[in-house]
Amino acid sequence: MLKRAAAAAIGGALAVGSVPVVLNVVGFTGAGIAASSLAAKMMSAAAIANGGGVSAGSLVATLQSVGAAGLSTSSNILLGSVGSAFGAWLGGSKKTTTSPPDEPNAEGDQPRENVPQVEPPKPPLRSEDDEK
Repeated sequence: MLKRAAAAAIGGALAVGSVPVVLNVVGFTGAGIAASSLAAKMMSAAAIANGGGVSAGSLVATLQSVGAAGLSTSSNILLGSVGSAFGAWLGGSKKTTTSPPDEPNAEGDQPRENVPQVEPPKPPLRSEDDEK
């Protein structure tokens, strides 16, 4: 339970803290869109698609606003909640491991490599017509 709570806290903190970093790396900075960045290419494509300007409410405009002003409190709460839920889900997952069989090998304790674990073929089923 403690592991899941710690994973939830880390997931929430990472989700909220990584948004400004990722936006800055992509090119949506506090001073605007960085030249020769992915953000500049996105803005160019959006302007060409809209006939010369970036429309309000588009993805580029929204990311530019978030990069310049940051996320609102409600957006941070929502992002932290989703990150916490995802972190708790990942922290609660268990790895299943298979243990080797307890019976000794015929050749001692030497590991068996490239030995197929297949059942021998079964004889074909016979119909009543074959018995006559």
